[in-house]
Amino acid sequence: MVLSKTASESDVSIHSTFASRYVRNSLPRFEMPENSIPKEAAYQIINDELMLDGNPRLNLASFVTTWMEPECDKLMMESINKNYVDMDEYPVTTELQNRCVNMIARLFNAPLGDGEAAVGVGTVGSSEAIMLAGLAFKRQWQNKRKAQGLPYDKPNIVTGANVQVCWEKFARYFEVELKEVNLREDYYVMDPEKAVEMVDENTICVAAILGSTLTGEFEDVKLLNDLLVEKNKQTGWDTPIHVDAASGGFIAPFLYPELEWDFRLPLVKSINVSGHKYGLVYAGIGWVVWRTKTDLPDELIFHINYLGADQPTFTLNFSKGSSQVIAQYYQLIRLGFEGYRNVMDNCRENMMVLRQGLEKTGRFNIVSKENGVPLVAFSLKDSSRHNEFEVAETLRRFGWIVPAYTMPADAQHVTVLRVVIREDFSRTLAERLVADFEKVLHELDTLPARIHAKMANGKVNGVKKTPEETQREVTAYWKKLLETKKTNKNTIC
Repeated sequence: MVLSKTASESDVSIHSTFASRYVRNSLPRFEMPENSIPKEAAYQIINDELMLDGNPRLNLASFVTTWMEPECDKLMMESINKNYVDMDEYPVTTELQNRCVNMIARLFNAPLGDGEAAVGVGTVGSSEAIMLAGLAFKRQWQNKRKAQGLPYDKPNIVTGANVQVCWEKFARYFEVELKEVNLREDYYVMDPEKAVEMVDENTICVAAILGSTLTGEFEDVKLLNDLLVEKNKQTGWDTPIHVDAASGGFIAPFLYPELEWDFRLPLVKSINVSGHKYGLVYAGIGWVVWRTKTDLPDELIFHINYLGADQPTFTLNFSKGSSQVIAQYYQLIRLGFEGYRNVMDNCRENMMVLRQGLEKTGRFNIVSKENGVPLVAFSLKDSSRHNEFEVAETLRRFGWIVPAYTMPADAQHVTVLRVVIREDFSRTLAERLVADFEKVLHELDTLPARIHAKMANGKVNGVKKTPEETQREVTAYWKKLLETKKTNKNTIC
C-alpha cells in the first residue's frame, strides 16, 4: 500500500520532452486524462520519470533480487497473465508451486516419509507467510485453551527487538501481544535465555530469526529449542518455535549444512523464507512450510468451487500473478543444490573482500559477524565530527544507496551502515565501493562539522552532555532530516 499526498498547485501536470513528438499537451498528474494518447507517448512519459529512480544494482540497502537470467525473464513474461489462484484453469502452475513447497520443505529437513507431501504455500513475500504462520499458532493455542476451559483472549508472541516490522504488523492486525527481548551493545540478536524467561501460558510461539535484518546474524535456534524443551517439561506447556528464515533460509543449507535451526529441532513447527531474497527471484514471492499437517489447523483452510472445481486455499491474498512461482521453480531446477551453494559461496567471498577493505581504512568498526547472511554492518570509530547518516547521504552522489540506521532498544545509541551482498554484487564493485567510501570520508574530513560543532558544547540544565547524549541528539536530527526529505516526495512507501 502507498500513502500519497497531492503536490502543490504548481506541480499538477506531467511534462515530457521526448513525448512532445507525439503529444503537445501536458497530462494531469492526479486525474485521469480526458483523451487517449499514443502508446509511444505513454511509454516515453513513464520511462522519462523512471530514469530518476535509483539503480537497483547499486541499492545495497535491499536484500531483494535484482537480476535473473534472460531465460527466466522470458518465462515470467510468458506467464504474467496467469492468475496463480485459479488452480483448475492453470493446473501445471499449481503443480509447480507444490513442487517448490516440497523441495523447500525437504531442504529444511521436514520429517516426510517416502511419497508424503509437504504442507506449505507460496505467498507474496515473507510478510504474508508470517501472517499465515502466526494465525496457525494463534488458532492452535486458542483451540487447546478452549478444550481446557481456560481463557484464550490474551495471546502473545516472544521475539527479539530486532524483528522485521511484519511481526509488529501481525501483532497489531491480529491482536496478539508482542513481547520483545531488548538488545544490548555488542549483542544485536535475541538472547534465547531471556526469551524463554518471557514465555508464559499465553505464549503462542517464540519467533527466532535466521538472518537478522540489522546485522545478518543467525539467532541460536538450537539453544532456544533446548531451553524451551526444558521449560515445557517443567510447566506442562507445549510452546512451539517459528523460524523467520526470510533472509537465511536459502543460505544456511548451503553454507552451514551442520547448523541445526530447522525441522531437525522438535519444537520448530513452521518456517518462512523469502524466495525473492536469496531464493534468487524478483520481488513478490515468499514461502511458508509447516512441520506436519497437524500444525496447520483445518479451519484456516478455505474451499472454493466457483473457479471450476473444489480448491483449497490458505492465503491472505487471492488473485495474484503466477510469474514468481514459475521463476522460483526455474531457479530450483536450473541451479540445483550445487548452483545455490556456488552463488552463496561467491556472495560470502565478496562480503569478505568488502569487510577487509573497510577494515583496512582504519575508520570503521565492523558490527556484523563473518557467519550469517552475507552483509557487512559497520560504524564509524570516530563520529565526533561526522556521523553515519552524513556518510550515507554523501555516498549517494556516487550512485550507491547504503542505509544508516540506529539499533532498537536497548542499543539505540549505536548507529550503523549496512551493505547487503547479493548475487549481482561483484568483487570489482566491492573494491570500488571501498574506494568511494575513502573519497567520502576524505571529503567530509575537509568540511566543518556542521552538526556536531553546534552540539558538542551543548548543556542540559547547565550540565555538559555526555558523548552518548550528543550522539543520540545527532542521530535524532539526521533521522528527522531524512524523514522530511521522504515526506517532501509525492509518495511514502
